Amino acid sequence: MRKLVILGGGYGGMKILLSLLDQHLPDDLEIILIDRNPYHSLKTEFYTIAAGTVADRDVRTDFPKDDRVRYVFGEISEIDTINKQVIVKNISRTIFYDYLVIGLGCEDNYHGIPGAEEFAESVQSFAQARKAGLAVGNAKAYGKISVVGAGLSGIEVASEIRESRPDLNIRLLDRGNAVLKDFDDKIQSYVKDWFIRNDVEVVHGANVEYVEKDGVCNNGICYINDVTIWTAGIQPNHLIHQLPFEKDQWDKVIVNEFYQVPTHPNVYVVGDCASSSYSPSAQLAGQQGEQIAKILLAVLHGKQPKKPGELKLKGTLGSLGKSDGFGNMFQRPMIGLMPRLAKSGVLWLSKRQ
Repeated sequence: MRKLVILGGGYGGMKILLSLLDQHLPDDLEIILIDRNPYHSLKTEFYTIAAGTVADRDVRTDFPKDDRVRYVFGEISEIDTINKQVIVKNISRTIFYDYLVIGLGCEDNYHGIPGAEEFAESVQSFAQARKAGLAVGNAKAYGKISVVGAGLSGIEVASEIRESRPDLNIRLLDRGNAVLKDFDDKIQSYVKDWFIRNDVEVVHGANVEYVEKDGVCNNGICYINDVTIWTAGIQPNHLIHQLPFEKDQWDKVIVNEFYQVPTHPNVYVVGDCASSSYSPSAQLAGQQGEQIAKILLAVLHGKQPKKPGELKLKGTLGSLGKSDGFGNMFQRPMIGLMPRLAKSGVLWLSKRQ
């Protein structure tokens, strides 16, 4: 039997799996999906778990049941590309592969700041978001929350916590001079005004020096707080660093037009682990996954795959609580209820798929 092993059941890996299972596959193929969790989690909604506004069951879905796929749940400890095998912690049997898809996503980049990894909460994994939600929920009345990083994740975390806990004092530490620096001026202004109206303090020009158990120190000023949440940068999963592949300046694997590693054409990389001219997003990983599934289907049937077409990203959506939001949709800035409803629609479709 030929083995296709998919590492990670995130947006990219899930799209590949669903697309392949929807097709006629060779009888000699076994698909093995390895993930740390026995479910697919909707990472774009982890901020709601951290804020405590949504039950975690609402941001995860079951993996599809199909005789053609076998699931292995656990933490991957090593990807051995020489012997074509994957080693999973607490699993006695080594998993060999003929074809490998790497879709392990990203993790926090702490930029070497002392105490950040040890003391700051995170929203990068399901378990971390649940831990952050417990910390926020247990914060004392009128407690202080510091969110480090004012990109999309930081904005959504801060605004959702405000909706969840009106009593808390929330501070957002922004390294730049305006929130959401990659978005349209109209959106930046709208989000800025939202924070003013909802009493969320934004500190621009932030330069976090270190994080402690009960506070965060920025530009020589130490803010005492109950919870620090880190949203100030991401990097590919740590297992990517160990792979003997050529990588770009962000340590992402350089792939060819078929998402293959040039020196290992039986290895495909998707999502946050693959070098791309696009910013990382669930939408990007999903579209890449669709293309990889078509390429794999051709390869598995012994055919020459067609060159993938150009990706067509539809834009970015963000929330400001449950009834307000913003987004770039079809290259047009949108604010208010409509982009928030659109984001809810995208979530509904993700669950249904």
